Amino acid sequence: MKINVNSEIGKLKAVLLHRPYKELLNLTPYLLDELLFDEIPYLENAQKEHDMFADVFRKNGCEVFYLEDLCAQSLYNDGIRCKFIDEFISEANISCEYVKNILKEYLMSIKSNKDLVLKMMEGIRKNELNLKKPTTLSQIVSRNDFFISKPLPNLYFTRDPFSFIKDGVSLNTMWSVTRRRETLFGKYIFTYHKEFNKIKKWHDRSDLPSIEGGDILVLSKDIVAIGISQRTTAISIEKIAKKLLTDKNGIKTVLALVIPNNRAFMHLDTVLTMVDYNLFTLHPEIEKTLEIYSLTLDDKDIKVNKESTDIETVLKKYLEIDKIEFIRQGKGGLLDTHREQWSDGYNTLAIAPREAIVYDRNTITNELLEQHGVKLHKIDSGELSRGRGGPRCMSMPLIREDF
Repeated sequence: MKINVNSEIGKLKAVLLHRPYKELLNLTPYLLDELLFDEIPYLENAQKEHDMFADVFRKNGCEVFYLEDLCAQSLYNDGIRCKFIDEFISEANISCEYVKNILKEYLMSIKSNKDLVLKMMEGIRKNELNLKKPTTLSQIVSRNDFFISKPLPNLYFTRDPFSFIKDGVSLNTMWSVTRRRETLFGKYIFTYHKEFNKIKKWHDRSDLPSIEGGDILVLSKDIVAIGISQRTTAISIEKIAKKLLTDKNGIKTVLALVIPNNRAFMHLDTVLTMVDYNLFTLHPEIEKTLEIYSLTLDDKDIKVNKESTDIETVLKKYLEIDKIEFIRQGKGGLLDTHREQWSDGYNTLAIAPREAIVYDRNTITNELLEQHGVKLHKIDSGELSRGRGGPRCMSMPLIREDF
């Protein structure tokens, strides 16, 4: 497959999703903080909402791929499959060799590759394995820990583990140890899948420190913006910028935007998204402390310049346009802004210029988008929004038309 992502707004032709599965059934109150959830979604309704999301793509001429299918297709021989299982176990943080051996037997016994992948995503409870009765003190006192391998409930946010930029992929290093295992599925797709194994890599999951896809915005064929956030570091931005700028892919400038370091603003795309070449959603509070730096190539070295703190000035300069409109807040001011940003009102996904998928719950932001001539596809969001991510977070574009 020829990857092509030269913007945030070109007509979307192919997208990667993950349909929420039984990993949501393994969320418990005591695991919420560790697994980065604030509430426990109801799986059946979350799946219905996600199916509605996928149908919007299909009805608008966009092919939908699923993470679990691509990973399963990558395990096409016993050697790859066995290596995948071994690597999964090694990253599951299991100290007991006896338990590792039992787990390997269990995973090897799963015949279907897709069932294997889904089981790994779902999490593996202790009572699923034929384990001996605990005898040591450490085994006995850990009896209240239900899992051999904990679930990966954030996987339906496919934007974060890997990001397609131009004709390549950034296989990201996740900020949370909890989420780092998610990128294993991408590793096998980009190493072994016959449609994806020749894609160039801008970043690898073993590279430290962290960078996540929610912070990466492809503004044009020349410009990429990356947020320095709670989950993406300046060091990682410098590393990926060097690869992007030295490759003959056309990227001329990487813009680094420093946003507040907290959970409410966890990624750049929770406070800034592109709806058209001259229309953006923008959370007004980030403008108070925003710092912007441009990274360009000077001979073979990266040159860093501090830009204006006014985002409008910077975007007009680098996108080479005279006017930009921002959707900042509704009539209720910051009260509405706080409420709707929490439920991802700013996290729009453009499927074409001035055409976007949004959550139905964000009525004020949606009204403003419509007033700006944006065609909206509103999806149900009672359960999906509980994971703190919106339509952009839940999708990874593979192919966009140039515009």
